[in-house]
Amino acid sequence: MQRSVSAQLALRIDDPARLAFIVAAADRPALERLELRLDGAPVEPREVTDAAGTRIHLVDVDRGNVTLEYAATVDGRVDAASVTDVELLEYLRPSRYCEADRLAPTAYAEFSGLAGADLLAAVSSWVGTRLSYVPGSSLPTDGAVQTLLAGRGVCRDYAHLVIGLLRALDVPARLAAVYAPGLDPMDFHAVAEAYVEGAWHVVDATTLAPRSTLVRIATGRDAADTAFLSSYGGNVTLDAISVMAVADALPDDDVTRLVELG
Repeated sequence: MQRSVSAQLALRIDDPARLAFIVAAADRPALERLELRLDGAPVEPREVTDAAGTRIHLVDVDRGNVTLEYAATVDGRVDAASVTDVELLEYLRPSRYCEADRLAPTAYAEFSGLAGADLLAAVSSWVGTRLSYVPGSSLPTDGAVQTLLAGRGVCRDYAHLVIGLLRALDVPARLAAVYAPGLDPMDFHAVAEAYVEGAWHVVDATTLAPRSTLVRIATGRDAADTAFLSSYGGNVTLDAISVMAVADALPDDDVTRLVELG
């Protein structure tokens, strides 16, 4: 499978600021280009990698207009990284947007006795039927409990609820920000990953894109770890964003099948 992805951002910077971009494919593709400009002049970012393997591009800028252009071609599948005990423990704990402790009564009432692929399929279907996908219906501060009460949200809200329910059942779960060929309308996408049967497997209760086509950008406890842009210091306005992801094939997807992100 070959996948092509790209992102363009346009920002207005009112005061000097540090910008942290998370838009690059986590597993560095052979064909890749990232360009940053301030008022049309090239700016060289500094790349750092966090403990989860997320590539972050940092840059300090003065006032002006910043543009970012990223493009990459991903050939074939990416091998899964090794998993540590510390990692699995981290992704069992409640986090900012995934209140597993508060979701435990619901999780046990709905999914007791299920495990492995059966559990992931049941949680995916349950969340998918309980929520309505409504752009703009949630706030950046909403967590999984608020999403369940509201009965609506966007991809990150679906992922947070899936993660919270799985952690409540002692299944390690985490969030992945991805490029998603087949997504309509096109945007950055968020899915859950659960560690069952010795590997991380994708759970996407939105069913908006084939899981086998997804390209990992970032991995974390929840959306607090995976935002495509964070700013520190000055006032920053996002004026425009464009995301593209295509694959040479869009296979059918089946929520009962285990799929690894790669």
